[in-house]
Order: sequence, then C-alpha cells, then structure tokens
Amino acid sequence: MIRPARPADVPTLVELVRALATYEQAAGEVRLDEPALEGALFATPAHAAAHVAEVGGAVVGMAIWFRTFSTWTGRHGIWLEDLYVQPDHRRRGLGRALVAALAAQARAEGAARLDWAVLDGNEPARQFYAALGATTLEAWRINRVAGDPLDRLAHEAAGA
Repeated sequence: MIRPARPADVPTLVELVRALATYEQAAGEVRLDEPALEGALFATPAHAAAHVAEVGGAVVGMAIWFRTFSTWTGRHGIWLEDLYVQPDHRRRGLGRALVAALAAQARAEGAARLDWAVLDGNEPARQFYAALGATTLEAWRINRVAGDPLDRLAHEAAGA
C-alpha cells in the first residue's frame, strides 16, 4: 500500500534515509534527526512531503519530495529527493508504485514535471528509472553551495 506519510512514520523515515545514505556510501553525511524531518514534513507551511510503501502494517519504503517551479513552463513540478525501498522488499513493484503515486500527485496538482537526480555509479537505479520512461538530462549538472561557502555568500548579502 502506498500512502502519504503520517507523523508516526517519522522515526522509520529517518531510518530509511540513513539506510539510503549507507547504500550510497555516504552514511557519515546524514545530519537528519526526527525533529528536523517532522518539522519539514508537518509544519505549516511544510517544506517537504513524503509517501510511504507499507507492507503488512510496516513502512518498508519511502519517497521524500518537494515542489519546484519552472519559469519555462510557468508551472510547478515535483522534485523527488529520496526514493528508497528496503532490500528485502525490492522487486515487488513498490519503488514503481511510489514513483507512480508522485506522478499522480503531480498530475492532480497540474504540475509540469517530476524530476530527480541519480548518482552516475548507481546502475541499478539508472536502469529502474529508464524502465519508468525517465529521460536522463546529460547536459545538466547539479550545483551546490553549502557549509562555509554558503556562509560566506550569506555574509556578502548582509553587506559586511
């Protein structure tokens, strides 16, 4: 069963995020804790949303996402930040069902698109996404400013 996440799901969602980071060999980079995720998902206004895959009453997969805006289309979209299904529940259609739920959410809201990033070396995920009909935008690169560079830029804006 795929459904929107509820506050009671937050501890499991944090565990799934940590499992995803471990899979991507980046476990040491996770700073997320339960209060932060609960605030992001359930504060007013919420900064993110999540759907979960539930099997036998247990949450075994997740899709964490947020809304974006395209100036080219003049419409919003959905950015899939994290998609993860526990290894022992893979190949049962849960990942596809989670992405399909987001596609339905996008269409219901009039969104123009559903986007996400995938690591170059994650071949199983790349094959999975290709099977969904996803197009890889090879010419685009994600850029990020974080940590000290972010602080320096923010300091510039403060006029200091």
